[in-house]
Amino acid sequence: MNTAEYLVKKLEELGVNEFFGLPGDYNFNLLYAVENNPNTCWIGCTNELNAGYAADGYARMRGYGALITTYGVGELSAMNAIAGSLAENVPVISIVGVPATKTIENKTCVHHNFQDVDYHACYEAHKHVTAAAAFLTRDNAKMEIDRVLKTFVKERKPVYIAVPLDIAKMEISDKEVSYDWFSDEETLRLVSNKIAAKINNAQKPVILGDLLVKRFDSRIEYKEFVEKTRIPTTNFLMGTNLIDMDYDLYLGGYYAGFENPTAEKYVNETDCLIAVGPVYTDLNAFGFNLPYKINNQIAIYGTHTYVDGEKYDNVKMSDVLEAVTKLVDSKDMKILKPAIGYEHKASSPDALTSEYIYPRLQEFIKDNDIIVAETGIIPHGVAPMKFPAAAELQTQTLWGSIGWATPAALGVCLAKPKSRVILITGEGSHQLTAMEIGNMLRRGVKPIVIVLNNKGYTIERVLSETPEDCFNDIMQMNYSKFARVFEGDVWSTKVSTADDFDKALKVTQIMNKMCYIEICTEAMDMPKLTQDLIANFKSKAPKIEAVKKEEPVKLENSGSMAFETTVHKGFTEE
Repeated sequence: MNTAEYLVKKLEELGVNEFFGLPGDYNFNLLYAVENNPNTCWIGCTNELNAGYAADGYARMRGYGALITTYGVGELSAMNAIAGSLAENVPVISIVGVPATKTIENKTCVHHNFQDVDYHACYEAHKHVTAAAAFLTRDNAKMEIDRVLKTFVKERKPVYIAVPLDIAKMEISDKEVSYDWFSDEETLRLVSNKIAAKINNAQKPVILGDLLVKRFDSRIEYKEFVEKTRIPTTNFLMGTNLIDMDYDLYLGGYYAGFENPTAEKYVNETDCLIAVGPVYTDLNAFGFNLPYKINNQIAIYGTHTYVDGEKYDNVKMSDVLEAVTKLVDSKDMKILKPAIGYEHKASSPDALTSEYIYPRLQEFIKDNDIIVAETGIIPHGVAPMKFPAAAELQTQTLWGSIGWATPAALGVCLAKPKSRVILITGEGSHQLTAMEIGNMLRRGVKPIVIVLNNKGYTIERVLSETPEDCFNDIMQMNYSKFARVFEGDVWSTKVSTADDFDKALKVTQIMNKMCYIEICTEAMDMPKLTQDLIANFKSKAPKIEAVKKEEPVKLENSGSMAFETTVHKGFTEE
């Protein structure tokens, strides 16, 4: 078995069946290994950045993802996606085909290179956006692959392996190696007892679940912990739907005073916060408003735990939850459960707004659906929804790279082919990566694509002191017609009223094909949560005076300015 075959085989054993990327003459040997393995297939994307996003979406649902690019030009194009995977604890392996060992040793200047030859420059750069990186040689190939994959499995973060042309074909041992790791038993016993004692002595404990419960595959243990301890529970944005929203002790999402005062009150007044998998950031926690530091309470992470500010390493989240559940007495607490989700909104011939879009989507979503929500204002509309118990929400809340959602939805579709995938993206973000719509059609996946056309970058407009500035305008497209450019089976339409959006969603339920809906709103239309967050942000941010202009600057062929909006009349199938 050669190096490339061994690497592909080990990833297949981790559940990776699709490999994303682009071909290049330095990575052909890697691609042959993917194609020759009967359990893996190659998913070529339109560019390396999109491939990285697709691998990210795949990994979120399947557990791990894989990206293959070529030296220099390919790997650096994908690096932003890998950085986003690091930020959000998404385990994607970036495999890069590089020139042959002799070329590297002689520092020969071949294509995709710098004039000042440094074959390790990209490898060194990737060390900053991965949990482990390796550059394979004749002497270290198998050892380094196994080392990197052990980190991949333990840390659930992206890793990087550079594979020279000749090393990819070199025969290596295929001796089995386990990448599993186990909690340190003594540390596990110590930290579990400390946590249990704090909870048992607490009068007002609260459980706060978040993203890392998903990433470290601990949902079952988390659910048992919540239900058996009978402690009220809430979540940050990225922890949405960790627990059934109908559960009697579910407080709703924590929005730091912007929505749902019940959850805020319990979290702020608790004498024992148990944070499970927290990612404490401005947008995920809706500001830094907690009256204490999370790690000074109880904070259970994927590979370590904090209790009263003291860190305990080498303990799995799932093991800690399971152990504590056995040690804690049921609190059997009661709460006055708040209303969860939006109230029903009747459709009308009026112009479409956020006040109708998100309540209607809440009614549309069903069990086993996966919602992929683009960064910007969309997560703020999605966050307050009431989700069915088995529905899933994926966002890129921390890294927030616009354009992520469309290729990520491709990866999600391939990872979960039996689920209905609903992509909700803004037209500004969509323009960056929309070519993957063609790849969706090529692969036969059938997501429902909803493109929110609000004439530019609305989230940037509302953040700016001068929302009408031309730098937040973008070229307009006929998005509903764009989907039909590709040779594939797609139904598309464009709507601008609540009635027409309602009709369009109903049509998707009888279609056995990709459905693509362009929804048009005013430029400054946004969810209430966005309005509240931005108002709070601006009240605390230092004032930046805008440059005064005699008159607005209008760029030729730049599309609409100053929120001019063309209302599309009627519901039409394109």
